[in-house]
Amino acid sequence: MSKQHYNVIIIGAGLSGIGTACHLAEDCPDKSLAILERRERIGGTWDLFRYPGIRSDSDMLTFGYNFRPWNGLKILAGGGSIREYIEKTADQYGVKDKVRYGLKTTNADWSSEDQRWHITALHEPSGETHEYSCDFLISCTGYYNHDDGFRPEFPGETDFNGQIIHPQHWPDDLDYSGKKVVVIGSGATAVTLVPSMAEKAEHITMLQRSPSYVYSIPSVDRITAALQRVMPSRWAFSLARKRNIVMQRVMYVSCRRWPKLMRRVLLSHVRKHVGPNVDMKHFSPDYMPWDERLCAVPDADLFKALRAGTASIETDHIDQFTGKGILLKSGKELEADIIITATGLNLQMFGGMKLSVDGKPEVLGDKMAYKGVLVEKMPNLAWIFGYTNSSWTLKLDIAADYLCRLFKFMKSQKLDVVIPQDIDQSRLDEGILDSLSAGYVQRGKHRLPRQGKHYPWQILMNYRYDKKMLLKDDIEDRRLIFKSAKNRKASPKKSRRAAA
Repeated sequence: MSKQHYNVIIIGAGLSGIGTACHLAEDCPDKSLAILERRERIGGTWDLFRYPGIRSDSDMLTFGYNFRPWNGLKILAGGGSIREYIEKTADQYGVKDKVRYGLKTTNADWSSEDQRWHITALHEPSGETHEYSCDFLISCTGYYNHDDGFRPEFPGETDFNGQIIHPQHWPDDLDYSGKKVVVIGSGATAVTLVPSMAEKAEHITMLQRSPSYVYSIPSVDRITAALQRVMPSRWAFSLARKRNIVMQRVMYVSCRRWPKLMRRVLLSHVRKHVGPNVDMKHFSPDYMPWDERLCAVPDADLFKALRAGTASIETDHIDQFTGKGILLKSGKELEADIIITATGLNLQMFGGMKLSVDGKPEVLGDKMAYKGVLVEKMPNLAWIFGYTNSSWTLKLDIAADYLCRLFKFMKSQKLDVVIPQDIDQSRLDEGILDSLSAGYVQRGKHRLPRQGKHYPWQILMNYRYDKKMLLKDDIEDRRLIFKSAKNRKASPKKSRRAAA
């Protein structure tokens, strides 16, 4: 079978893959492009997760692409709306027909001889193997395993007479009307599920081992709605996007700089919403704000369900499952017809595909990320990894813009290959997310790139800093080794600016 060759291949047709493809289509229309997508539809995360209430955990004005703003007043949009937005964007920018569906990318090997990536993909519906090659490979696969979420084994599971469900594999035909439901977990998935299911279930209990910080935001952006009455809508939404970017950063910086004060502010906010009958121990974490992500709920829906009595919360450890439900260490038993294990994700990079250079295996967790986009020592390889302390898409947009700048520079200089090199001995023995204490991060931190001591190997999760680094700083850098097809000897390009 002859290999299909493209200038650029993107792995993944979710938010990151489609966004990156649209940037390329607009700024580098001369590049031939294909998107390899394992699923049968565009959407990635927003096609995979189907549980009740699935929604963004970032405001949509910053979660939408910068080139196609989300012009809606709903702050946290539902998963179906987000998937539709991604698909319509792909259609509008002419990249929908670039997607090759049903393809699980299993291997990518860089050949120094012909200066190309050779990619093997399994067409899962038919079982056939497909071969591709490309000049530049971009991974837009997110950061978790789509096959299996984190699912600890609990003693006595086989004794339970009801259903056990992980949110990542939600049954389309699940009927929980009039049922007793227990949701194990305290993160974004759990705080979404509980109020969404409370209306139909007989009762729903959120069982957490330890609390998370939860805060309420309005479901509708009334300020932007008011601005629309006195100025063009595009101005109103543009101002609101800029406002939200600043607010996200202020919130994060405040939590890191004044953690005790922000803890008091967040807990006071919860106390006001839950009322006097809910024990604040359930919302008082033993860590400081932003040691883990904060959980946003629209219009206090979780707190309202607790106050109404349709939902309850327990903070305890599981002793074992029983025939009727869950026995806690305290001796209390929670009766359940359905148990939902909202216990988190398993980290996975590059969709689980194996990377190699000239047949030698390479591991992402052993390398640093150059400007958070290119991969140390890896030729013509980029990955899109968004923010964990702000909207994912903010980083996606500027990373894709940087790649377009890079491609234009290489074309103008007749260069074909770029390889980042750590000539400053910057590597640290810590991962880029080690500062987050979330379980899924700590379990999989060895899979993530290493952090660097300083520019451009440091990943700071700072939009303002990254925007300058990716969009303003020169492409030429003494840390980048460029090669051309005609002359394969290394030809470092010295920066025209002082090295940072």
